Amino acid sequence: MQIKLITGIFFTTLALLSNAGVAVAAGSEAHMKTIGRTSQPIGHYNYCKQYSADCSIRADSTRASKLTRDRWNDLVEVNNYANSRVAPVTDMEYYSTEEHWAYPDRYGDCEDYALMKRHMLMQRGWPASSLLITVVRQQNGDGHAVLTVRTDRADYILDNLEGQIYPWNKTSYRYLKRQSAKNSGYWKDIKDDRSIVVGSVN
Repeated sequence: MQIKLITGIFFTTLALLSNAGVAVAAGSEAHMKTIGRTSQPIGHYNYCKQYSADCSIRADSTRASKLTRDRWNDLVEVNNYANSRVAPVTDMEYYSTEEHWAYPDRYGDCEDYALMKRHMLMQRGWPASSLLITVVRQQNGDGHAVLTVRTDRADYILDNLEGQIYPWNKTSYRYLKRQSAKNSGYWKDIKDDRSIVVGSVN
């Protein structure tokens, strides 16, 4: 019931805004800007040694996915499921190492949540080019990982620290780099030149 309510409110709002001639995307910065290839996080590098097929996906088209009611429902369901099923734990606590990316079972770090959500959405037919693991910096200076979902309306963020789904530019993170939409094994720098980072994420 909660998922249906959130979905209904979201698309009703979009319809009202569209009819009023207001842009339904998240403003002029609805989509992140990337500025070239950058270094691959060490955790992703080691992950790719084990899951090479997942790190060698080439996209014929990098067009953002069309956001429909069903696809928004996918995002809400997957985000809620992963956030409620997996208990947060650091890599040092669970694996006795600083950085270890893996598909979580009962416990996981931030990047493990992102991997799980990406995998679940791909199983539902989402293209890998629209599901990009992203490295950010929190307001307290700590590093963090989230899943960016590229849609025609905006880039949305699925986050284990936040139950709601927000456009990237409505969060409080500083965005550093993310997977390439063209090649899942490459990473791109993000040009996050917002003068004020405001949002709802703790």
